[in-house]
Amino acid sequence: MAKIKKFGAFSGVFTPSILTILGVIMYLRLGWVIGQGGLILSLLIILVAHIISVTTGLSISSIATDKKIKTGGIYYILSRSLGMAMGGSIGIALFIGTALSISLYIVGFTENFLSIPAISDFLHMHGSINDIRIVGTLVIISLVILAFISTAVVIKTQYFILGAIFLSLLSIGIGLFTTANPSGNEILWKPATEHLPFEYLFAVFFPAVTGFTAGVAMSGDLKNPNRDIPRGTLAAILVGFLVYAGLAIGVAAFVDRDLLLNDNNYLMQIAWFSPFVIAGIWGATLSSALGGILGGPRILQAIAQDKILPSFLGKGYGINNEPRNALLVIFVLAELGILVGDLNIIAGVVSMFYLASYGFINLAFALESFAGADFRPTFRISKWVGVIGFIASFAVMFKLDATAMTFAFLIMTGIYIVLKRKEMRSDFGDVWTSVWNSVARSALYKMDRNKIEDRNWQPNIILFSGSSSKRQYLVEFGKSLVGKFGVLSNFDLIENPSAEYLFPKHEQSVSNPQKEVGIFYRRQTCKDIYQGIEMIASTYGFSGMEPNTVLMGWAKQSSQPEKFVHLIKSLNQLDLNVLLMDYDKNRGFGNRAVIDIWWRGEGQNNNLALFLAKFLMASPQWENAKLRLISISQFEQQGEMLYKKARYVLEALRIEAEVHIINNQYNKQNVYDIIKEESLHSDLVFMGLPDIRPGKEDAFVRQTNRLLGLIGTVVLVKASSRFRKMIFIPEELVKIPKLKPEQIAEPPKNKFNDIAAKHHLKKEISEE
Repeated sequence: MAKIKKFGAFSGVFTPSILTILGVIMYLRLGWVIGQGGLILSLLIILVAHIISVTTGLSISSIATDKKIKTGGIYYILSRSLGMAMGGSIGIALFIGTALSISLYIVGFTENFLSIPAISDFLHMHGSINDIRIVGTLVIISLVILAFISTAVVIKTQYFILGAIFLSLLSIGIGLFTTANPSGNEILWKPATEHLPFEYLFAVFFPAVTGFTAGVAMSGDLKNPNRDIPRGTLAAILVGFLVYAGLAIGVAAFVDRDLLLNDNNYLMQIAWFSPFVIAGIWGATLSSALGGILGGPRILQAIAQDKILPSFLGKGYGINNEPRNALLVIFVLAELGILVGDLNIIAGVVSMFYLASYGFINLAFALESFAGADFRPTFRISKWVGVIGFIASFAVMFKLDATAMTFAFLIMTGIYIVLKRKEMRSDFGDVWTSVWNSVARSALYKMDRNKIEDRNWQPNIILFSGSSSKRQYLVEFGKSLVGKFGVLSNFDLIENPSAEYLFPKHEQSVSNPQKEVGIFYRRQTCKDIYQGIEMIASTYGFSGMEPNTVLMGWAKQSSQPEKFVHLIKSLNQLDLNVLLMDYDKNRGFGNRAVIDIWWRGEGQNNNLALFLAKFLMASPQWENAKLRLISISQFEQQGEMLYKKARYVLEALRIEAEVHIINNQYNKQNVYDIIKEESLHSDLVFMGLPDIRPGKEDAFVRQTNRLLGLIGTVVLVKASSRFRKMIFIPEELVKIPKLKPEQIAEPPKNKFNDIAAKHHLKKEISEE
């Protein structure tokens, strides 16, 4: 039985990486970049490019020593760190970039191939775009056939190519000192008189440093990826930097600028033995193309095996699981790039795709290092390496072409949205849970240390709905209150006197069916419903995010009114806001058009009701509702002061509302009758819940039931001490004058005058 062929750090990582790094850009475009930008600018380009490659290489190496990297290389790393949706979108973009890099290498090979007079004369081709397209197509077909035969065969040829590159560099080095004719021995420090901008030169050069990913893409074929990837990758990047920097200095010192600008094959002219250079160019470009042909399909295969793409693309053949179906796809994309035929254009596009993927690799490492609870790499580096790499990658992308960067992100965002909707998840999870945990922990620490200002108060509600299906109106009302800012925890309490725990701790949390942010569902067993509510209200939450409000239904038909009243007192002693809703099953919330607050002019219940109304009217369901503040005055001067106070409070809270002051000086109507008359057709009514005297619990429940039965849906409000001074009111508005009995006018005798007097102040205020 045949054994699966595995490779080490040198053969599986360093060799394919360095062959791609020392490739088409070094031989055919480095001299042109130096001629355009001069030595200083060229070294700056080389340095910036290697900052990105070094930080990305370090990030990959660290991740590789923590996770078992399987087939897919960079895609595998990203999908297991940033999640399947984000990893998939970046992986697809990386695959496209790899396919186009194959086009880049083959077009570079073809340029040099057709520049040799003997070959061009024999083929009657002289380097036109159509000539490049024809020869390039034949080359890629040949390479794909070779890749179909065996990966091992391709990797064995790498050693011969590596030897050819070494001989070409040796020939170039000797030629610089013996063959080149420097112009007056002047080093090309400065750019050409009419040179292209930095960003254009960088875009052309950057694919030179992307080759280190060739080894990472072969991760599934390595003996020990955790050890081989760091060693091979960092060694290839270091060697590549030394070669490029040394070659740039030598070329700038010994080669004429005109030759650099006008002949992309200048190395063949200055080399000590030009056939070595030809062998190096052909070997480097073809091996780089082969590296992409081998690594690219494995990225696509891994994406398909994760069920992001059709499964036939993930199918493997033979003992080494060769991705032949994916190979055909990369052949088609690479052929499209070859048909473009312009090396500089292809290089710019490839730079964008690789910069984006490198940026996210660094982000993945930074997030893992910052928040990954299970991130324990043996190759340890600072998380700031990833941060620097992430910022550098996207800063360079923006500098190169902001429009192209935006277009690339739109494509990746579109793919991400599609995958997110498919709810793709890895069996290993991702780093985002740890990230949010770390962010939440830091935020809670700061929230606990910093006192919440009145203007920043938001409802954090514990809702006892009994059952969400039976009391959906409570859930609906709670959601409207918290809106985009607050938090709602809906508890479904199940009373079971005999059972200790019906639901284990990990089963108490219930998934949010609508996936709303800030809405949580929980279920819990309790022996007594009242004790259960009190226990949860006193223990649920944690520092910095403690609930401040309890919402539940009014116990209209409670068989234990004493227990219910005791519960209200206990919740108030916990200094929680208590909201008790009496829901009118016939009218519900009506048209959500009118909200009434029965307002006494001062007191914490009034303040809480105003804040609740403000949050409620910020929700889409109640945004068109009209708010009315209604107060009852016992004499005219009191009504005027109540009106001024109401206007001041509304202005302070930036709430639009109508103010209705009912003058009860003459009629002395029962308060219940007034409320019925004014709020009979209102859709929601807020009323303060008074203090309950001991021993009067039954009477309190009966009287409240009588009041609630007169009107529609009502919310009874009992505020915490926080709302005692929530709204500052000037001293001159606090003191309401009190008249002596002899100062109060006698009620009018005429019935008509009686009604007119009752509404006299209300009419004046409306006209005002």
